[in-house]
Amino acid sequence: MKTCLLLLCLAAVCAAAPPPVIYDTDMGNDIDDALALAMLHALDARGQIRLRAVTVTKDNPWAARYVSAVNRFYGRGDIPIGIVRDGVTKDEGRYVRRTVEEGRWPHDTGFPDAVDLLRRTLEAEAGGSAIVIQVGFSTNLARLLETPGGRDLAAKKVKFLSLMAGDFTGKGPEYNVKEDIASARKLAADWPGPMVWSGFEVGRAIQFPARSVERDFGWAPRHPVAEGYRNYMKFPYDRETWDLTAVLYAVFPDDGYFTLSEPGRVVVDERGMTRFEPDPAGRHRYLKVDDVQRARALEAMIWLASQPARGGVRN
Repeated sequence: MKTCLLLLCLAAVCAAAPPPVIYDTDMGNDIDDALALAMLHALDARGQIRLRAVTVTKDNPWAARYVSAVNRFYGRGDIPIGIVRDGVTKDEGRYVRRTVEEGRWPHDTGFPDAVDLLRRTLEAEAGGSAIVIQVGFSTNLARLLETPGGRDLAAKKVKFLSLMAGDFTGKGPEYNVKEDIASARKLAADWPGPMVWSGFEVGRAIQFPARSVERDFGWAPRHPVAEGYRNYMKFPYDRETWDLTAVLYAVFPDDGYFTLSEPGRVVVDERGMTRFEPDPAGRHRYLKVDDVQRARALEAMIWLASQPARGGVRN
């Protein structure tokens, strides 16, 4: 009897274990990547996820350096970062280098190949446990599928893929897709497990307010995400929450922040347009949002992105 109770308790603990998360980002092309990373650190601190790795699809060292600076600020400089080689965007962007250099934020400077890091991270996780969140180009994940055994590794280890990509109103092509159409087409056609797409129209409908950056990040005298927000565009401005929506759904898929489409499959054409084809056996869905959900989702994203760092500020 005692043995049975012990096994039940162990099973409950295992069932409640926070899922491992890999964040794949084109950090530096827009500021929503940084806000989404801040959300992930809050969720990690709450014990709702384990942020296992960050992989970067922007082929510029300052993108990864900025990620490192943010991770260190949140006391998680141990999180490994991988960077794409021969990626599709190589410019510094508007805020990553400026924020790191002006703020003199401590950061790492050497980073492994993103696909190698993806493989190592997935290999270390239990089967069907990992959540992958892609909010940039499909370069890294498409290349993972091309490696020996990469598709089988994704099928075995990844619970589902949450990605910010596409436009399901017919107005595309959306930026994350059109910048690397070949990789997006491969990912949509060959990813072996469930995929949930947060299209351009969802993040466009929910804007992160400048007032939150002015007010809610004030717990830190200096904050690399708030500084990045101010450096990205002339402040104050509200900004679309594209990448934040993919994070919020990935961690809280059953909390009603969004509505899911029927099952089907997303097809990416030669121009980068995304088309959804309903299919009861399909593994793809896309997000929808109504007025009530918009308000709820925005509140959650503001609270998470601005949550104080665990154990105090690391300057």
